[in-house]
Amino acid sequence: MSEVTLLVGGRSYKLACQDGEEDHIRKLAGMIDERMQALGDNLSKIENKDLLFAALFLADELDAAKQRSTPPTGSAASTGAIADELEALAAKIEKTADSLESAANNA
Repeated sequence: MSEVTLLVGGRSYKLACQDGEEDHIRKLAGMIDERMQALGDNLSKIENKDLLFAALFLADELDAAKQRSTPPTGSAASTGAIADELEALAAKIEKTADSLESAANNA
């Protein structure tokens, strides 16, 4: 197990992750931080609420990507693989958001 320090919404969080996943977790946290920065003046005084909004933005983008994807002719297997990748990404985003929320509650 490794530990990674993430900076999201101007706060630092320490998060345990599998060895070798540190860069990927940092990338996901960076995506969440970008969405929080996009909130700008709309940030609330409640950090968990801000993290929820950032996660909702990401979920919305994932949903839009799923709706835009059209299967190439004759490659149902490829479509299934893409769907599996998107589901895995969504699960990682949800897990990261849960970890960040847990860390925020423990801070």
